[in-house]
Amino acid sequence: MSEFTIRTRKFKSNPLLGRKQFVLDIIHPNMANVSKKDLAEKLKTMYKVHDVQCIQLFGFKTAFGGGRSSGFGLIYESLDKMKKFEPKYRLKRAGVDTGKAGAGRRGKKDTKNRMKKTRGKEKSKARASGGKK
Repeated sequence: MSEFTIRTRKFKSNPLLGRKQFVLDIIHPNMANVSKKDLAEKLKTMYKVHDVQCIQLFGFKTAFGGGRSSGFGLIYESLDKMKKFEPKYRLKRAGVDTGKAGAGRRGKKDTKNRMKKTRGKEKSKARASGGKK
C-alpha cells in the first residue's frame, strides 16, 4: 500500500438499509490511482469493520491533473443485508453473488429445435441430452 489519504464527506447512517454511506475523497500524489482493495483495507481499520466484503466502493472519478479522486462508499452491517439490498451487478463485482447457472441461450435453442425434428420416445432423449448433439 502506497501513500494516500482518505477523507469521508456526507457521512450518513442508514438503519433501514443497514449500512453507512458516504462520499470518499482520496488524495494520492505521485500515484495514478488507488485500488479499491487498498481503500477497503484502510476503511476497515478506520471504521472497525469486521469483514472487508461488507464494504462496497464504486463511482470513482479522478480529478483533472490527477492526485485527487472521489467516489462513493457503503459499509453494510452484515453480508445478509448486503445481499438483500445491493444490486446484483455490484454483488457480482464483489464476488458475493455467483448468478444463475444452467444451459445457455444457444444450448436451449438447439435442444428446442432438435425436439421439433423428433417424435415419441426420441423427443425425451433429445431433451435429456441437453445442449449436446
